[in-house]
This record gives sequence, structure tokens and C-alpha cells, in this order.
Amino acid sequence: MSQLPAFDEVHVLSDIHMGGQPGFQILRETQRLANFIRRLGQQRAGGRLALVLNGDVFDTLAEDFNGYVAIADAEATVERIMRDNSFARIWDALSEFVKQPNRTLVIVIGNHDIEIAFPPVQRLVLTRLAGEDAAARARIEFSVMGAGFTCTVGGRRVFCIHGNEVDAWNYNRYEDLAKVSRRMNADLPMAPSEWKPNAGTRMVKDVMNGIKRKFAWIDLLKPENSAAVGALLVLDPSQANKIREAFDIVSEHQRGTAQVDARLSADGFSPQLAAARPLSLEEMLGPNLVQGVGQGANDMLLAAERNFNKPRVSVSQADGTLGAPQLIFDRLTGWLTGVSKAEALRRALLDWLKDDTSFITDNHDDTFKEVTKSVGPAIDFIVTGHTHLERAIDMGHGRYYFNCGTWIRLLQLTPAMLANTKLFNEEIYAVLVDGRMKAIDEAVFVGKPFVMNQTSAVSICRDGDKVVGALTHVEGDGTKDPKEVKRFTRP
Repeated sequence: MSQLPAFDEVHVLSDIHMGGQPGFQILRETQRLANFIRRLGQQRAGGRLALVLNGDVFDTLAEDFNGYVAIADAEATVERIMRDNSFARIWDALSEFVKQPNRTLVIVIGNHDIEIAFPPVQRLVLTRLAGEDAAARARIEFSVMGAGFTCTVGGRRVFCIHGNEVDAWNYNRYEDLAKVSRRMNADLPMAPSEWKPNAGTRMVKDVMNGIKRKFAWIDLLKPENSAAVGALLVLDPSQANKIREAFDIVSEHQRGTAQVDARLSADGFSPQLAAARPLSLEEMLGPNLVQGVGQGANDMLLAAERNFNKPRVSVSQADGTLGAPQLIFDRLTGWLTGVSKAEALRRALLDWLKDDTSFITDNHDDTFKEVTKSVGPAIDFIVTGHTHLERAIDMGHGRYYFNCGTWIRLLQLTPAMLANTKLFNEEIYAVLVDGRMKAIDEAVFVGKPFVMNQTSAVSICRDGDKVVGALTHVEGDGTKDPKEVKRFTRP
């Protein structure tokens, strides 16, 4: 452990998601982030400080290129993002940060920015941040093979990893990324068709991006698997055909489960992670919506799941009956007869969200369970991201877990919002139907903005002979002290 990098402070941010064109971008507080980075560069004068960007710094999946990973377009894609007027000030602040002595920037790979594993992209980032300044370039470190980043603060060991390593939907095949890098260095071409994406990437590129162009909020509303997908189908039942595509993707998810089992095991060989179970369509739609589509819903859903990995053949060609998407559309349309879509959605959301734990900071979610059981006892502080949901959990025995949340927009439909029939049916529903990011940003309900003012960070700092870990919210313009949400002190 003596050879690990040692710092007086480590600050961790995750899921910034820089990418996409205006109107399609999910990161909003760019000036706040730039100011916060500058503030970190100026504090603890004379001390050693690290800033860890813990995955999904870029969001190349929001970019337009051929295929699922930018290979021939990797440099152009990342350069476009860094030059985008929406994000350039962040890169200016990072550049100032690494040009200061005793400051280290660590960029950890996520599942939306796998292109940072490629040597040409790393050189591009180094040049953007440090130019030809050798000392500044040496202060930038990349962790792109799924190993995370480990260091010490006040003699206590800190481990940062994105978290998709334990997510069968979004695992990275690091060996394949290494093969692409070798191709690039050897100047050998690689066709986009040669890259086999994980299930999460396919879901984003093939399904979600198209939906987001009409309903920009679809991946901002939590929980995604019931509230967001179910809300979409009530608002626009014609989107049911996208569910058919989702079933095709489940097969990739199951293959991902097998590969992710050994990804983060403590000894690197024995699988320790529980195999993730694919979501059924019933789970994705939620109980009210399934009940609403009629008496034959369960048979329909089971048939769809049973046939998800078979070649696509129109059901009508086989037996003269309607396919699952058309059945959903027809039955949902019938269900809505006599009740407005707004009221149907409100009732369904009340059911879907009644036991929701997404925003409970000490909830032991799947990422917490799978990462912590795969990390050795010498680690004092574990920090993840990926879920966009902040966590601060005392694991006992002087060990602590944090998820540093996200900097993208987040939406939460609270019980109070759903209980107010007039508010939901007349105001909230109108914003959801509008679908544009502008409508979401401008929406205010009962004196409170619809978009949560929550941009999160985790700070682990030496305080005399103790080490303090804290989950914080960066507020305002980012120049003031962050607001502490939860802190733990490690003697």
C-alpha cells in the first residue's frame, strides 16, 4: 500500500455525460461544474489533491456516428464534445486544474464513454488539457481497463470504480477494447459491424435515442424500469413497438450476465456476483398497466418473452393473430376509454412509485451489494457512480460506501405531486406530453422546479489524524462550500 498515490483530499464526480447536440444534452449545470473544478484547484494550498471523474465523463452514445462505438470517428467525436460551447468551459477549468502543482486528474472509464480506452483519444484529451506541458500531462491519469482507481488519504485506502462492472446490461468487454486499440496503433481498419455492443448500449442507440427525440425526459425519470417506460406507453401507446426491440436485447443481457460474473471478483477468477435476472415486460410496464391491457395480458407477455430470441416473424403470418405490440396498443386504448390519459398515468404512477427507494441515500441497492461483496477488507472507502443515484452507507468496522450520483438533470415525481389530481392532470401531464428539454427546465410545480437542483460530489479528506468522507451537493454557481448531505469520520 505504501506505493499507492497518497493525497490529502480526493474529490469524486461521476456521470457528467457531456455529449449530444443542444436540446438533446442531459447535462445542464456546466458553469457550476466549471467553477467547482476551479475551486478545488485553489483549496488545500500546499497539499496534494486529486479529482476523480468516475466514469461516463463523455456520453458518446448521444452522438451521431455509424455503429455502436466510435472507432474511425473516435477522435472527431470526442473533439466535437470538448469544443461544444455547452461543455468547453468545463475543459478550460480542467486544463487550469492540471497545470497547478500537487493536483492530479483521474479519468475512469464508464459505459457511455468507452472510447477513452483508445490511445488516440487519450492523446487528444491530454493535448486539450495540458498541451505540450510535460508536468501537466503527468498529472493526468486514465483508468480504462475496469480496474478502477486506488489511492490513500491520510493512510486510509480509497477505491473508485464506475459500477457498470457489476451490471450485466452495461458491462465493458475490456479485452475487446484492447484489441481495438491495437488495431488503431497498427493502422488497421475495423468495420463498425465487427463491434458487438452490450445490451445497454443497444438499448440506448436502438431504442432510447429515438424516444428521447420526442420525450427528452425518458432517461431522467427514476425508476427507469417501471415509471419511465410505463409512463411512455400511457402517453404514446404507439411506442409499444420499441418494447419488441427491447426483448431482442434481453438475449444480449443474458450473455452479459455470464461475462460480468467474474469481472470484479476479489481474486479475479472465481465468480462472486449473483447472476442478474432480466426484467420481464410485466416488470417494465408495472402492475397497473399490465392489468389495464386486459384479461389475456399474462399470456401475451409470456409469449413475447418466450420468443424474444427467435427470428422476427410477424405473428399474423404464423397464426393470424396480432403481435404483442399491437395487442398492447389496442388493449391500452380500450383501457383508457372513459378516463383521461392524464388520470390513467397518474393512477399508474401512484402504484409504480409507492415503494420506490431510488432517492433514499442509505438504500442497499444492487450496485452497492455487488461491488461491496467484491472488494477486499483493506478498502476503507468505496466510491461508485453509474446509477445516477447518490448513496452514503456506513458498512461497519470503519468502512464506508458512497455513490456520487450525477450531474445530469434528474426528475422525481413525489407522492405529493401524484396525490394532487388537479396539479398532475393539468400541469405535470402537459409538461410530460410536451417532451422538450426546454419545457422540463422551465416547469415549476408548487413553487419548486421540476428538475431537481442536485449535483453531487463525494469528498474524502484528511482532517488531522482522521479521515472524513462526505456526500455533498454542489449548489449555486459552484464557488461556495458544498452542502454536506452525510459525513463519516474514519479514525
